[in-house]
Amino acid sequence: MDDGVDRSAMRFGVFLAPFHETRENPTLALSRDLALMEHLDRLGFDEAWIGEHHSGGLEIIASPEVFIAGAAERTRNIRFGTGVASLPYHHPLVLADRMIQLDHQTRGRTMFGVGAGALPSDVHMMGRDPMRVRGMMEESLDALMPLLRGEIVSAKTDWFTLRDARCQLPCYTRPHLEVAVAVTTSPAGAKLAGKHGAGILSISATSEQGFEALAATWDAWRTVASMHAKSAERTRWRLVGPAHVAETREQARANMRFGLQPWLRYFNRVGALPVATTGQGSLDEDVDAMIASGLAVIGTPDDLIRQIERLWAQSGGFGCWLDFAHNWADVEATRRSYELIARFVIPHFRQSNRQRVDALEWAAANRAEFIGRRTDAVQHEVRKWKAEQELRESGAM
Repeated sequence: MDDGVDRSAMRFGVFLAPFHETRENPTLALSRDLALMEHLDRLGFDEAWIGEHHSGGLEIIASPEVFIAGAAERTRNIRFGTGVASLPYHHPLVLADRMIQLDHQTRGRTMFGVGAGALPSDVHMMGRDPMRVRGMMEESLDALMPLLRGEIVSAKTDWFTLRDARCQLPCYTRPHLEVAVAVTTSPAGAKLAGKHGAGILSISATSEQGFEALAATWDAWRTVASMHAKSAERTRWRLVGPAHVAETREQARANMRFGLQPWLRYFNRVGALPVATTGQGSLDEDVDAMIASGLAVIGTPDDLIRQIERLWAQSGGFGCWLDFAHNWADVEATRRSYELIARFVIPHFRQSNRQRVDALEWAAANRAEFIGRRTDAVQHEVRKWKAEQELRESGAM
């Protein structure tokens, strides 16, 4: 059951942490990330969500807002979201003000993704209690949503105070910029999204546990939204999973030599995503494990189409697929992967070529008739010309 969601309206984008090995020049890495946003915009991708991280060494964007401001100036159509802003690290009024300003600067191309913070090392450095961060996130969002609506908020918790607080500007996007809550495998994020009528970012949709939780995520989101007189709409549900495609499966595997295994080792040592393998064995074994687990697509555009259809069937339908952007392949192969997705995967789901296929089949089915008419027309002109010649020769013309 897809609850009426239109698969041909599916959006496509990226979820960019990003990931850059510690041997790389970080300045150039950030420049390439910005250039990637330009590339995605030219290809017609709809969205890019930018992460916030403060430790670990590989996910080097500390302020998604700063990155988005720069990327928006370089692009025309693609929309940008914080992916995600870690609410326990920020005072709600300051964060609301920044997001509203960004909404104005981008003329409404900004979205507000929120979460509790993904890296345990970030939580430690901020001096936050790991047992409290989810509660802090809810306290923050309870204050943020009315602030974004232009309301006056007074609140006091053990980590922030608001006294007659209000934002100086309304959102550029009315009634306010789009908000989406990060969800992994538990229903906590979905319930919070339902409470506030926010969308959902299913960060680990292709992990084994995340995939199994998709139906429960929708049920929790919809149920709590109904309890609070809010709406849960599948068009505002974004599913995230990593993919790299090439012209052949063999080429896609070969491209993994650049950076798949360091990425795997990072998640086994620092990150929280269950990646099914350690990156310590052979490259082929790691690729096989990633594919067999369902976590990743490393293959052709057709393989990615099958993965998205698998997610659609399991979830019941969603609004946007986001590639969990990575550093598995070098720059050119990565750009090529997104080009192949734009050329073959996006048109498949949007049925961009349906009328072209119909036109081709119609022309082919009627070819004999059309050729016959054309032949008759040519023969008519030949006969007409001969008749004119005969008249001229007889002196009648």
